[in-house]
Amino acid sequence: MSQESSTPALFAQRLTLRFRPARNACPRCHAPLKVLKTQTKTVHTLPLGSFTARETRLHCDQCPQPRIYGAKGLRLLVPAGCNFGYDVIGYVGQGLFLRHRRAQELVAELAAQNIPISASEVAYLGKKFVIYLAMAHRQSAPRLKQALQMQGGYLLHLDGMGEGGGPRLMSSLDSLSEIVLGNVKVPSEKTDELIPFLEEIKRRYGVPLAAIHDMGPGILAAVKAVFPGVPDFICHFHFLRDLGQDLLDADYEAIRQRLRHHGITETLQYQARRLKTALEHAPSSRGIETLCQSVQTQTLPAAAVESFPLLTAYSLIQWALAGKQQGHGYGFPFDRPQVELAQRLLVVAQQLESIKDVHLRGQWQDNVPLFKLANILKPLAADAGLRKKLEVITVKIQVFDQLRVAMRIAEVDGSDGLNSGSEPVALGPIRQAVQKFRHQFTARPDYAATRHWQALIGQLDKYGDKLFADPIIVETPQGRLVIQPQRTNNLMERFFRDFHSGERRRSGQNSLSQFLQSMLADTPLVKNLENPTYLKVLLNGQPNLEACFAQMDAQSVRQEMKAAQKGLDRVPSKIHQLIMAPDLIAKLCNLFQKPEEVKSNRVL
Repeated sequence: MSQESSTPALFAQRLTLRFRPARNACPRCHAPLKVLKTQTKTVHTLPLGSFTARETRLHCDQCPQPRIYGAKGLRLLVPAGCNFGYDVIGYVGQGLFLRHRRAQELVAELAAQNIPISASEVAYLGKKFVIYLAMAHRQSAPRLKQALQMQGGYLLHLDGMGEGGGPRLMSSLDSLSEIVLGNVKVPSEKTDELIPFLEEIKRRYGVPLAAIHDMGPGILAAVKAVFPGVPDFICHFHFLRDLGQDLLDADYEAIRQRLRHHGITETLQYQARRLKTALEHAPSSRGIETLCQSVQTQTLPAAAVESFPLLTAYSLIQWALAGKQQGHGYGFPFDRPQVELAQRLLVVAQQLESIKDVHLRGQWQDNVPLFKLANILKPLAADAGLRKKLEVITVKIQVFDQLRVAMRIAEVDGSDGLNSGSEPVALGPIRQAVQKFRHQFTARPDYAATRHWQALIGQLDKYGDKLFADPIIVETPQGRLVIQPQRTNNLMERFFRDFHSGERRRSGQNSLSQFLQSMLADTPLVKNLENPTYLKVLLNGQPNLEACFAQMDAQSVRQEMKAAQKGLDRVPSKIHQLIMAPDLIAKLCNLFQKPEEVKSNRVL
C-alpha cells in the first residue's frame, strides 16, 4: 500500500497542470485582459514530483504602458526562473544543514519522491536556501528586535571561527534566547574589520545589555567603539586559557621538542608491538590475567614467574604512553599530555633500575625485556635539559591550577570538558577567591624577581573589571527582571563545535579553512530554525518556511546569489582550466624571455 500510494506510483505519467491569472480585467482601465502568450516549463515539487506547468500570461492592450499578469498560483509553488519548488529548496537546505546529509544522499531521497536532481543542483539549492533564509532574517529584524525587548534585551556573545591565515567566520548570538543574530566572514579579527559588523547588529537590534567575548584586542576595541558604556565582559574560560598559554607555552614546547629529539614515542610503540607478539606466542595464554590478579593480590604464582618480566615491560610501556591521553577534554594549557608523558617516562626509567637486576628464577635471560626498555629510556633519563624544564613547568602548573580552582573554571578534577563554566554560579565568592589568590601570590618571596609571575598578575589587574559581571536589572512589559550575564562564551563554543561537526559529516572536509572558504557567511542562521521562538518571529503568520520564501522577490534573490558566488574564495574558472594543462610550467617559464627572443623562436 505504501508503494502504491507513493508519488512515483501515483504520478507515473507526468502531469500537465494549467495556471492562469485570477484577474480577468485590467485594474487601471478595467478593459478585458488579453492572452499575451502561453509558456511551459518542468516543475519539481514534493507532493507531485515532476510535472509540466502550462502558464497563460495576460496583458492589457488598451493601456499605454501595458503590464503583464502571470499566474500567482504558480509563483507560490516555484520561484520565477527556477524549476524546483520552494518546498524542494527547503527540503534540500534543511537536509544539508540540519540533518547534515551528503548531496548524494539527498539525490537518492528526492529520487524516491519522483524528483530527478544532481549533486551539483543539490549544492546550488543549498546555497539558495541560505540566501532565502538570510533575506527573511533581515526582513524580520524589526519583529526580532521587538521580541528581544520583550525579554528585557539581549546579551551579545561574540566569537570567531577559523584557522591559520584563512578567513574567519565571526558570529553573534543572544544568550538569553539562543538566537544567532548575524554572521560575517572577515580576513582577520582586526578592529576595522569588525566595526561594520557590530554597527549592523546595533542598527538591527539596538544596544545590547552587555557583551561577552574573548580577549582578542580587535574585538575589545571594536566593542568599545560601537557600544561605548555597555558592560563589556571577558569569557572566564578564554581568559584562563590565554593566561595559561602565555605562562606555560614556551616550557611546554621545549619539553615537546626534547621528547621529539629522543624519538621516544615511536621507539616505545615499536617495542610494545614486539612484546605483544612475544606475549601472544608465550606458553601460557592466561599470562595477562595472572598479571592483573598478581597486582591486585600482591602475590606472584610460581607458574607466572617466567613471563612476568615480559609482561611487566609491556605494561610499563603502555602506562607511560597512556600519559598522552591524560586530561579532561579542556585542551592545552588545562591538559598537558606531553608533561604527563615525560614525567611517566622518568618514573619508569627510575623504577627499572631497581628491578632489572632482580632475577625471579635466577636466570638473567628472563629480564632481557626490562634491560632493553631501560637502555631505551637511559638517554632520556640523562637529559638534564628535559629535567630542568619539567621542574620549571611543574611550579608554573601548580600556580595555574590554583587560579583555576579560584575561578571555578576547568578545574583539575572536573569532567565538564569545554562546557566548564556554563552552569550558573554566584560571582561574589569567585571574585573574593581571585583576590585572595592575588594577595597570597604577590607575597611569594620570588614574586618581585620573576617576570612571568608579574605578567600573570598584570593580566589579572588589567582585565579584572571585565571578568565579573553584576546582575543587570531591566524593565520589561512583564515587570522588573534581573539578568545575570553568563561568565563564559561556552554557548558560542558549543555552537561552533556542533556546526563544524555537522558540516564535516556533510561535506567530508576536515580542514576548517577549506570549509570556511566554500561556505556562505549566513549559513549559521540555519541553526535558528531549531528555535521555536525564532521560527514564530520569522514566519510571521505564514504556515511554513516555503510560504515565507514565496514572499521574497525572485530578482533580489538572484542578485544576492550572484553576489554571494562572487564573494566565495574560489580559484577563477579560467585559472582553474589553465592549471589543469600538463605543460603549464614550461609555457609560463617560456614567457620569461626577451621580446626579440620570443620573436626569433616563432620564426624558427
